[in-house]
Amino acid sequence: MPESKGRVLLAYSGGLDTSCILAWLIEQGYEVIAFMADVGQEEDFEAARKKALAVGAKKFYLEDLKREFVTELIYPALQANCIYENVYLLGTSLARPIIARGMMSVAEKEGCDYVSHGCTGKGNDQVRFELAFYGLKPDIKVIAPWRIPEFYHRFAGRQALLAYAAEKNIPVQQTAAKPWSTDENLFHISYEAGILEDPNTTPPADMWKLTVDPELAPQTPQRISIEFAQGLPVKVEVPDEGKTYTDGVEIFLALNALARKHGIGRIDIVENRFIGVKSRGCYESPGATILRAAHVDLEGLTLDRNVRALRDQFVTIELSRILYNGHWFTPEREFVASAIPASQRTVNGVVRLKLYKGNVVVEGRVSDEGLYDEKESSMDELGGFEPTDTTGFIAIESIRIKKWAQANIRKGRV
Repeated sequence: MPESKGRVLLAYSGGLDTSCILAWLIEQGYEVIAFMADVGQEEDFEAARKKALAVGAKKFYLEDLKREFVTELIYPALQANCIYENVYLLGTSLARPIIARGMMSVAEKEGCDYVSHGCTGKGNDQVRFELAFYGLKPDIKVIAPWRIPEFYHRFAGRQALLAYAAEKNIPVQQTAAKPWSTDENLFHISYEAGILEDPNTTPPADMWKLTVDPELAPQTPQRISIEFAQGLPVKVEVPDEGKTYTDGVEIFLALNALARKHGIGRIDIVENRFIGVKSRGCYESPGATILRAAHVDLEGLTLDRNVRALRDQFVTIELSRILYNGHWFTPEREFVASAIPASQRTVNGVVRLKLYKGNVVVEGRVSDEGLYDEKESSMDELGGFEPTDTTGFIAIESIRIKKWAQANIRKGRV
């Protein structure tokens, strides 16, 4: 028996690609350990374990990372209102640092020389995973089959992978009826590739897995309330069900279930990948959509104007870019994230919401730390505000505008 080229920890999904990669790595002379992270995806983990071992993996690791996923990635992103290109809530990006850290822990424990993954050579995830690997273990070696000519020329298309799977007796599930790729976790599910590569193709109704079609959602709206402490959800109340949730993971699961029932959280976009290629993606982020709407609203009541502007213009944009581009284990992430707690100190209170046919409607909010003064804002009383003070305010503000206008008039530009 030839000497092993070394031990590889493979990020294993149980699907066609990573199962074939597992067999190919063994064929190349590596000893392979399969790794799966439970980040809340709906998955038959036992079936995946049996499959990996049957294909030839020496060991199989399943790590439950849901709580770390919620508390260490989802919640900071929520506090910062992270969003990419004003639409995408970063569900895939958020899970990668947690999965990579779990892999590095097992790689260290098992003395692995290499780590490997099944990410496409055109996508974002190869960058996210590998930068995370190097940020955690700088001397780790990475085997990326979809960037190795010998591999991608041999497996130029799906039929070649299916033929190899048959040759190696790898059980696969035919997916001709669902010609697209997915990635799922507690936060969301993504759909891309296949028929979705035509940006003018409407996603078929049966593609959406998590949420009911908004048109088929209940005719009766459902009302809930979410309590926040320092920008984090600490209690969800669902009056018509008589239920209250206070655990971080349970809160997220409950909001996911509510949003799914009411068709909340679907988007269909063309986005700019980090490597420069445009990509069409469809996403379902049910519970996250509710939480973001509630959090943004409460900040309107509790967050200072200038603090909010600075956070929106810098922290939100930069942390979103850091997440999307896979720069979590970097000095800039530490720097940007350090501003989050200070911005959220006063974001305490309760938001009341109506869930109805794909919509999250804010119906009210209350906070002991609210900066809103009903009397001061009232149109029916002065409330301590002197209208004459505004005359001087406008006079000062108009100085530069008047000068600019005078210059335009002199030059005939008006």
